[in-house]
Amino acid sequence: MKIEKTSLYQIKMELRNPFRTSFGETKERDIVLVCLEADGKKAWGECVTEEGPWYSGETINSCIHIISEFLFKWIKETEINHPSDFPDISKRIKGNQMAKACVEDAIWDLYGKINDKSLQDLIGGKKESIPSGISLGIQKDVSTLLEKIQHAIDRNYQRVKIKIEPGWDVDVLKQIRDHHPDLLLMVDANSAYRLKDKDIFTAMDRFDLMMIEQPLQYYDIFDHSKLQKEISTPICLDESIKSADDARVAVEINACKIINVKPARVGGISETLLIHKLAEEVNIPLWCGGMLETGIGRAKNVAVASLDTFSFPNDISESSRYYKDYLINPIFELNEDGTLTVPTQNAGIGVEVNEKIIIQKTIQKFER
Repeated sequence: MKIEKTSLYQIKMELRNPFRTSFGETKERDIVLVCLEADGKKAWGECVTEEGPWYSGETINSCIHIISEFLFKWIKETEINHPSDFPDISKRIKGNQMAKACVEDAIWDLYGKINDKSLQDLIGGKKESIPSGISLGIQKDVSTLLEKIQHAIDRNYQRVKIKIEPGWDVDVLKQIRDHHPDLLLMVDANSAYRLKDKDIFTAMDRFDLMMIEQPLQYYDIFDHSKLQKEISTPICLDESIKSADDARVAVEINACKIINVKPARVGGISETLLIHKLAEEVNIPLWCGGMLETGIGRAKNVAVASLDTFSFPNDISESSRYYKDYLINPIFELNEDGTLTVPTQNAGIGVEVNEKIIIQKTIQKFER
C-alpha cells in the first residue's frame, strides 16, 4: 500500500452541552483530522488531544507539528504492507501517542477500504453490538446530576459514570445511592486525588461502585497499588496506562483490577491489540473510554470495543449527546437494550464521512 496524498484538517466543533471534569470545562473543541489517499480511496483518523496539555502532555499544536512534519513524510516514503507496520515507522518519536494514533487509525481505515474489509474484521472483533455507558460531568448541583442520571436510566444506558473531584465525591455518591440503590455506578477522578486522600476512597466502599477510575496521579502506577490494598472497590487505571508494558506492570503489582483502554492514549490500534492479548493471558477485564470524539473516532472505538476482552459497558454513547454537527453517516444511535451497533456495512471504520461539514468547520489545512 503506497500512500499518495496526506491532508490534515484542524476543525472547530461545538458541543451540545458543556462537559466538566476535574481539570476544566469544555464547550467547544478544536479537533485534528487526518485524511490519507491511495488507490482511489480516502481514509480518516481523528486526534483526540485538547488545546492545552490538560489530559496528557500533547496539545493540538504539538500533534499538528508531529503529524505534518514527521509522520506524513515517513508514511509517504514507506510501502505499508499492513497497518501493524506503523509502530515501526513511527518508533523514532518518543511519546506523542495521540498524534501517532491519529495517523495509524487512518492507515487501518485505508487498509480496510482497499481490501474491502471492516475494521472489526481486521482486528478480530466479534460482537454485533457493544454495551454503552454514559459519562456525566461535574454539575452545578446534585439535583441537576440526579436529573441527568434519571434521563440516562430512561434511555437504558447500561451503567452511569460520574466525574468526581475533592468536595464533589462522597456526599454526592450518598445522595445518588439514596435515589438509585441498584444503579450500576462508577466514578472517575481524572487524577484529582493523592494517596493521602485514601480515607475518601475507603468511605466510597459502602456505595457498591463498579470501579473507581484513575483516582491518583496521571503518571502513577505504584501508589495505585498501595491504594488498591486499602479499599475493596476495584481501581480502574486510565491515564497511567500509555502502553501494553504499562498495563503489564500495573497487573503485576496489583495496581488495578480493571483497565480503561483508550486507543488514542496508548498510541493506536496496534498497541491496543497488544493490551487485548495481555488481558486474555492474565484475565483482566477491559473497557473502552472516550475523549469526546466525533463520529470518526467513535466508529474506531466501537470496533475496538467489539473485542471479547472488552467486557464492561464502554464510554461510547449515542452521537446526539455530543456535537451539534455530525461528521458521519449513519450516526450512532442507542438501541433499546442500551447498546450501539458495530458498523460493518462499509469497509474500514464502517461509516461514511461528510467532507462538506469538515470543510465548513476547517480553521486550517495542511497537505503533503
